[in-house]
Amino acid sequence: MSETKQFHTGSKRIAFDERHRRTINFNISRYDAAVAKGIARYQDIEEARNRAASIKRNMLKDWDKYLIQFEENITKRGVKVLWAKDTVEATSYIKDILLENEARLLVKSKSMTTEEVEFNHVAAEVGCESVETDLGEFIVQVAGERPYHIVTPAMHKSKEDIAALFHKEFNTPESSTPEELTEYVRQVLRKKYTTADVGVTGANFLVADVGGISVTENEGNGVMTTAFPKVHIVLAGIEKIIPRMNQLGLFYPLLAAKGTGQQITAYNTIITAPRQGDEANGPEQMYVILLDNGRTTVYEDDDAYEALSCIRCGACLNGCPVYKTIGGYVYNTTYSGPIGSVLTPFFRGFKDFSHLSFASSLCGKCAEVCPVRIPLTDILLTNRRKAVENYHRPLVERGAMKGFRMISSKRIGFDVFPSGLKNVALYPFNFVGWGPKRSMPKFARKSFSQQYRKNKKN
Repeated sequence: MSETKQFHTGSKRIAFDERHRRTINFNISRYDAAVAKGIARYQDIEEARNRAASIKRNMLKDWDKYLIQFEENITKRGVKVLWAKDTVEATSYIKDILLENEARLLVKSKSMTTEEVEFNHVAAEVGCESVETDLGEFIVQVAGERPYHIVTPAMHKSKEDIAALFHKEFNTPESSTPEELTEYVRQVLRKKYTTADVGVTGANFLVADVGGISVTENEGNGVMTTAFPKVHIVLAGIEKIIPRMNQLGLFYPLLAAKGTGQQITAYNTIITAPRQGDEANGPEQMYVILLDNGRTTVYEDDDAYEALSCIRCGACLNGCPVYKTIGGYVYNTTYSGPIGSVLTPFFRGFKDFSHLSFASSLCGKCAEVCPVRIPLTDILLTNRRKAVENYHRPLVERGAMKGFRMISSKRIGFDVFPSGLKNVALYPFNFVGWGPKRSMPKFARKSFSQQYRKNKKN
């Protein structure tokens, strides 16, 4: 089944799953309330957005310069930087590192970039167990699922769902509270941290002037992931670069306010090197894999390049009426929601994924809430145009649009056909793509122009 067909089939199924809708609406409503408080702390949130957008756009003007500066500064302290043009190169590096260090267990902090290359599967191929240490990621890993949301991986699960899952997999009491389940996971992970051979993180920001990896998280799992294992692997998209460390003072609270509603994320760590001679903790070796995987393709596109400013806060997903209706899994991509619909056609091909750019009502909420002012609706429209121009839309749709253009280009085209015939022509749409909860509107017996001319005579 094609990606487009899977998307449409899955959307129709999940859109009318009332239990799913209740869970998502509950979780996003809590997010909305928290973010409203987080934004209220700003004296001028719009000025913060303007500054963040300006920094990211100016970075893109000298993208290569800042990436090279980052590499030069971090390699001075013994970090090995590896450049990966795609998933194939990235996974090759990962396998080589794991095999070279005879790794049998790794712990992984939350990272959507590692999901992009299916890191856990890659580790399994060389006999290395990969354990997610973020609570949400741990939950979906136990369930055999992928992250549902950029920031909140288990947003689609209620506390009852999680209690039932843990009872099934770990024989914890069915009536366990969220606090009790969290404590259970904490004890499991403590043993994993202290016995793991490798720790893996992503990067929220790559800081050019200090050659640093900035990781933000709320559970301390990122710190533990890098403290105990002998090897630290960082996998980061090349768009995560920012020029200067002092700019984190703007980005940290903005990411927190838009992502979770916090004043600032609980743990903000900057890692610049493996363990040095006078240090007791930290890895002996550190690798940074800088991943392209379609990002330079986005950069080369005059319409879409601003999407590389994204700081992965998830605000556009939470504001999107389409995402809130169909959820994250239907997209069948690493990045869902508006930002995923913009980026995925470039990352994985317009031929298979251009349909995602049509999964939007174009209400503009995504652009309204974006902390770095990415014009998401504008890019979605240009992606749609590219899909049409390159014949990636279905043949039936192309024929229908040509017919509509021919009929509607002149008023007589509408007036010449009686309303009954037009209603018959639209009737099949009640069963194809319109949904079972509504009916196609019917044409009036006389068109507006016909009624206007008649009334004008009278």
